[in-house]
Amino acid sequence: MTCETYESEADLAAALGRRVVGLIQRHPTIVLALPTGRTPIALYSELARLTRLEHVDWSGVRTFNLDEFVGLGGGDAGSYRRFMQTRLFDHVNLRAGHIGFLDGRAPDLEQECTRYARAIADAGGIDVMILGIGANGHVGFNEPADALLARTHKATLDLPTRASNALWFDGEIARVPREALTMGMATILQSHAIVLMGTGESKAEAVNAVLTGGITTRVPASFLTLHPQVTMMFDEPLADAMATLR
Repeated sequence: MTCETYESEADLAAALGRRVVGLIQRHPTIVLALPTGRTPIALYSELARLTRLEHVDWSGVRTFNLDEFVGLGGGDAGSYRRFMQTRLFDHVNLRAGHIGFLDGRAPDLEQECTRYARAIADAGGIDVMILGIGANGHVGFNEPADALLARTHKATLDLPTRASNALWFDGEIARVPREALTMGMATILQSHAIVLMGTGESKAEAVNAVLTGGITTRVPASFLTLHPQVTMMFDEPLADAMATLR
């Protein structure tokens, strides 16, 4: 596991954006797994900027997003599909058929999870998995629990997770869905390489637990320590807050 610290969230996004663009240029058919939430917003802005300036060709790239709220589809306000469309997909020339996404409005959610897992397998798996981390240590919507599910599944969201997602619902936590579909931990760990972004003081306890607390289902991100190729990227506010915990 490699840990990198950047002066600011913008510097982190610039470094990772440059890295992703370089990967696309060297491997035009790369398969990326993409996160949502507040943390990757700066990254997507940087990817859109670099794509525009350098005419980056995304036509051979395949993407799979980690999760989607149950009950929401691509056109719904608050959906992660809409989040990705406005922040990245509208700004790059990804083929529509190369965008993998869970459908929170699917009539049979179990069947939808099976379909998604099969689509990832048919694509040859994930080359690079980009993750954020929740303040409770979740990745994707794999929440702290007595046991974690390996494959794509329906998850019940903890109250802190719903609170952190209220900004997509006009700040109203009551409007945040209580369930979501998410990639499971085995799918995440089977990626060829993993990058985890951590920004802001609020993530300090979770990241510290990953680095020092051992593997536990109560901190799902701790399972990343089992993977042979993980890069953890922090901004200085997070790194400074972590230093006070030691």
